[in-house]
Amino acid sequence: IEFLKKLNQKIKDRKDGSLSIAEESTAWPMVTGNIEEGGLGFDFKWNMGWMNDYLEYIKTDPLFRKGRHGMITFSMVYQYSENFVLVFSHDEVVHMKGSMYRKMPGTPAQKLAGLRQSFGYMAAHPGKKLLFMGQDFGQMDEWNEKASLEWGLLKYDIHSQMKDYVKALNHLYRTQPALYRMDYEPEGFEWINCTYNDENIVIFERKTEKPEETLLFVCNFAPVEHEKFRLGVPFAGKYKEILNSDAKQFGGSGMTNPRVKMSKKEEWDTRKNSIAINLAPMSTAVFSCTPYEEEAEPEKKKTAEKRKRPARQPSVKLPAS
Repeated sequence: IEFLKKLNQKIKDRKDGSLSIAEESTAWPMVTGNIEEGGLGFDFKWNMGWMNDYLEYIKTDPLFRKGRHGMITFSMVYQYSENFVLVFSHDEVVHMKGSMYRKMPGTPAQKLAGLRQSFGYMAAHPGKKLLFMGQDFGQMDEWNEKASLEWGLLKYDIHSQMKDYVKALNHLYRTQPALYRMDYEPEGFEWINCTYNDENIVIFERKTEKPEETLLFVCNFAPVEHEKFRLGVPFAGKYKEILNSDAKQFGGSGMTNPRVKMSKKEEWDTRKNSIAINLAPMSTAVFSCTPYEEEAEPEKKKTAEKRKRPARQPSVKLPAS
């Protein structure tokens, strides 16, 4: 233990951007805690509990998932005890465990939808991300250290579209501060509804100090579609879908929300305002959130400017000389 503390301190003293990450699966406390306070001093720790719970849940036939709903919500109980990295690691796609694709139940189309949905939920959940090679384009077989990845699969649309989807998720992460700025602060995450056990749905928001940077996530883990699905929203405002795992460009059915949703003062999920959306089966949908107050500012400014202008004098028509 003293050796690990000393090692991590040396790494920190270099101040060259190096990181130490623990692949650790016990309940040892403060793996990423400050060395001065008795911690081991690692920068990050793999969240093995999240990985095991999620994979056990997603492998379950959707008909029986309602009895295991806690497996996708329990991680938030201990999320802020360490600086976690979410992982779909090499351990889970070797030694007869099958690829991520093979873990998904259902038809080939449902397997791909479940895979996109899983990567979307991983991107949305607090914590850094680690995805093992090959899973980013939906490799069919488990990893084999004696052979190359199945790059030939990329000539098929379903695999190139999966690659495009993972690329879009990474772009979303890089451009949306709510996904990283308050990763390790409880104020950066809030459930809107995590009790849809029978429907296999969770709804939550990721936040920063700025309300206009808020993101709304709706995750449907059931192969059931919902039209005009109503849900509570963080505040009164405009809600624009910026990513949907069911989009046709990613190989989905295209049950998306192309139009901006204006919230209504209809209480739902204990929130004062709500919207109604199309919710595709086995999908993750992401909405940007713009408060109405912000939208109203330009109008207020125009009104104020009008008030400052001097009243126009009535024109007088002079008689011809």
